[in-house]
Amino acid sequence: EPGAGKSTLLHQAAAALAGGDRRGEGDRSLSPAGGDRRGEGDRSRSPAGGDRTVLYVSAEESPGQVRLRAERLGALADRLLLAAETELPAVLGLVEEHRPDVLVLDSIQTVRHPDVPGAAGGISQVRECAAMVVRVAKDRGMATVLVGHVTKDGQLAGPRVLEHLVDAVLDLSGERHHALRLLRATKNRYGAVGEVGCFEMTGEGLRGIADAGRLFVGDAEPGTTGVAVTLALEGQRPLACEVQALVAPTALSNPRRVGSGLDASRLALLVAVLERRANIALADRDVYASSVGGVRITEPAVDLALCLAIASSRREAPLARDLVVLGEVGLAGELRAVAQVGRRLAEAERLGFSGALLPAAYDGPSFGLEVRRARDLRGALSEGLE
Repeated sequence: EPGAGKSTLLHQAAAALAGGDRRGEGDRSLSPAGGDRRGEGDRSRSPAGGDRTVLYVSAEESPGQVRLRAERLGALADRLLLAAETELPAVLGLVEEHRPDVLVLDSIQTVRHPDVPGAAGGISQVRECAAMVVRVAKDRGMATVLVGHVTKDGQLAGPRVLEHLVDAVLDLSGERHHALRLLRATKNRYGAVGEVGCFEMTGEGLRGIADAGRLFVGDAEPGTTGVAVTLALEGQRPLACEVQALVAPTALSNPRRVGSGLDASRLALLVAVLERRANIALADRDVYASSVGGVRITEPAVDLALCLAIASSRREAPLARDLVVLGEVGLAGELRAVAQVGRRLAEAERLGFSGALLPAAYDGPSFGLEVRRARDLRGALSEGLE
């Protein structure tokens, strides 16, 4: 996504591969023709911390701009080579001349080949340029990172064949007004898919967050209505996530159902189930729901927590702050178990929660929590609301 920090993350990774932080020591910028502008740094000498040559080609920024970022991040290394080029033959010429171990091309939508019809970023250009780069990478055994733009709905811009050409597809996302960034693997030929890395954007670049357990739980006071906590799975990592709901009177004939960080269609469905199966009157109310911290939650495990948050706001009855809520809600109002409940409960106990509200179908260990069970949505409201 624009502004997510993909160039920052790649520059930090490139510097680490090329030898780590070498402030002011022999960063080399290449001209578009491949000449060495600075002439500093002995390429035959391997800097401490790494021996890989990394060629970072920016088709969107000049070498000066990239170097300014590198200096700000403290990410300079002898074997990190910078170039600005938009013509693919020139990029491949730099690869032939410097024989890098790693190539970073930022971005595939801004380079073009003169023999391919169309403007840079067009379907033909992106498909052919990506295929040429992948072919050279395989012939040389060169690790290659292609940066791609996304559309407004979060899909990779350009032809779908681009995703099939590569071995892994990583998505870096985050709200511009939040420091949190999430790196997800949506395709990985050599490992698990669905894993997530959590980073914080700081003035010195992206910093990894080792324990993101309570990162998405707010600081609402005890007794606050419309607040519930669930545990969402991001890959194999359970994350405690807080969902908040606000139910307000409306004079509109069609009340609003607005979700931020949540599936809007799922929100409308759960509002209908609450009205029909649990007698929560919402036909004359606007319903606003949000996840805390800018995280997006789409898995069904959030259903029950969202329902309880909405009912809590409507009835002015709070949930216990040390209670986690897990469960999928069906159209008949029944509660369904979700995947890996044991892993989620173990994380809840580690984070200091004392209770859990679960579907009655769960018969596994409690992990030291006081487990409450319910068969349907009406029963869950009785168990969860104070």
